[in-house]
Amino acid sequence: MFDKLFSIKWTLVYVALIPFVNWSFTWAPNIELFGSWAFNPVTIVTGLVLVVRDFAQREVGHKVLIAMVIALAITVVLAGPRLALASGAAFAISELVDWSLFTFTKFRLSTRVFLSSLIASPIDSVVFLVGAGFFTIANAVMSVLGKMVGAVVVALVVRRSENQTTPLGHLPHEGGG
Repeated sequence: MFDKLFSIKWTLVYVALIPFVNWSFTWAPNIELFGSWAFNPVTIVTGLVLVVRDFAQREVGHKVLIAMVIALAITVVLAGPRLALASGAAFAISELVDWSLFTFTKFRLSTRVFLSSLIASPIDSVVFLVGAGFFTIANAVMSVLGKMVGAVVVALVVRRSENQTTPLGHLPHEGGG
């Protein structure tokens, strides 16, 4: 049984992390910087969810959507339907961008991870923050920065692995990127 659970460890972390981060928005205080520039510190760690999602997706493929639905159901209980709906809409946008890039491009995996976050992070951050009632420019900026830091870390780890796979760093079935 533990072997089976260990084989989906990132998926389990993903299912736990979504409601935890969403719930954290309900109690974490806004921090004011430079006068009226206020942000919620939870926005900084939202990128962690996308990083974990990338690893979960590698474990279970498209079944990661089932994990997301389970996590959103838990979010309804812990943080309420408004946060769950905002989170679900933001994740839907991220997943659509991921699916498009991974389906229609031949870039290296590391490039697709980076581009996916670069395109989706600003959109899904604004959708979540507006839907959840936490939108400020500062929250949006911090959320996008947190997601991009996570994306860069994952892209670099994947790129290192790709470079060790073949002498030129390209997988035989993928183009350059």
